[in-house]
Amino acid sequence: MVTPVARTWFRYHGQTFRVAARYTFGESERMLDTGVVTRTRTAPALAALSVGTFAIGMTEFVITGLLPDIATDLRVSIPTAGLLISGYALSVVFGGPLVTSLLVARSRRPVLVGLLAFFVLGNVLSALATAYPLMLAGRVVAALGHGSFIGFATVVAGDLMPDRRSRAIGAMLAGLTLSTVAGAPLGTLLGQQLGWRATFWTMAGLGLIAALATALFVPDSRPARSTGQLGAFRNLELWLALALTACAFGAVYAPYTYVAPLMTDVAGFPVGALPWLLALFGTGLVLGNVIGARAADRWLMGTVVGASVAMLAVLLIFPVAARSPAPAAITLFVLGVVAYATVPGLTNRVLVAAGPDGQNLLASSAAVSAFNLGNAAGAYFGGRAIADGWGYASTPLVGAGMEALALVLAGVLLARRSRSTLDRDLLDDRV
Repeated sequence: MVTPVARTWFRYHGQTFRVAARYTFGESERMLDTGVVTRTRTAPALAALSVGTFAIGMTEFVITGLLPDIATDLRVSIPTAGLLISGYALSVVFGGPLVTSLLVARSRRPVLVGLLAFFVLGNVLSALATAYPLMLAGRVVAALGHGSFIGFATVVAGDLMPDRRSRAIGAMLAGLTLSTVAGAPLGTLLGQQLGWRATFWTMAGLGLIAALATALFVPDSRPARSTGQLGAFRNLELWLALALTACAFGAVYAPYTYVAPLMTDVAGFPVGALPWLLALFGTGLVLGNVIGARAADRWLMGTVVGASVAMLAVLLIFPVAARSPAPAAITLFVLGVVAYATVPGLTNRVLVAAGPDGQNLLASSAAVSAFNLGNAAGAYFGGRAIADGWGYASTPLVGAGMEALALVLAGVLLARRSRSTLDRDLLDDRV
């Protein structure tokens, strides 16, 4: 028999007011939501967070096009300058969870602003660098702000729209996807015209704008409970979700890391076509992010599995499509769509595995690390295939292998659900 507790109450959830009633059933408690009464400041807050992820994405990706100029100016070899990329990624992987663990008990808006200030400082150090060690230090500082900011922003975005968490996460990550379409190409062009330091000053300015917008528009929220967050990592489902994230994203970066020679040497495009090809791929990422965010709010694991199956098919087709320009360009665009269609669902799945309320900041930061670890793994295994003589066209097949492993992990996650909750896992956004 369900017996109501002798009171009803109102809950303040970010900027969302909910009318709720609490009931007891045996020894457990249940909360019944009666719906959203009002919501304010959601769009400006998500826009502010998206500006932050745009600046972060630009900082991560733009250096690839500026690497030769930086190497020449700082008088180091290009392989040595390449450590500015791998050092950044590793700092995100290992530094993000560490910084998050130190800040997890703090109120979220001040933390977000502080992390963006850290990010700005890193880009200022890079812009002022006259020697390689200072440049590398600036990259590391910026990367530490990167991992923790996206981790905190993911949880805050979910708080803004708890009934549509995947869509809110997708909106926040829209800046990251837009940075691949516009930020990196424009940053490269700016660096070529005014010098690479101008690009880093621009990214510092964008970080400052994002910090001001966050301070103005993102509602403050309670500190997360620091106790119990590490305990979530004793849950095998969380580790499976993180491994699934790394494999699924690594599958994309196995071919994408080498997309320039794949499209020029194999597909036959001229070098001058690369900017619009990259923009085409980036457009696919944006579209996939929108589709995936909306779909994952209704069918979380169904969206992840469906998009993963589609990505496996695209990766298997890619080596054949890459033999001529038009099919190669179309396949590249579709790869972008299906790749980012998985991102909101993968992120939300990690949060759900860490706890039913989606509040585990350490897990959110670990998800960012998993994405970056996947990037590094995909690039490494794709590079190994090329070095072993299989050619650039083999890199999508490397990605297909990683995607197949991701699907196995998804199957294990589904199999761990009891038979009574399996259908709900495919259809309900909270499972």
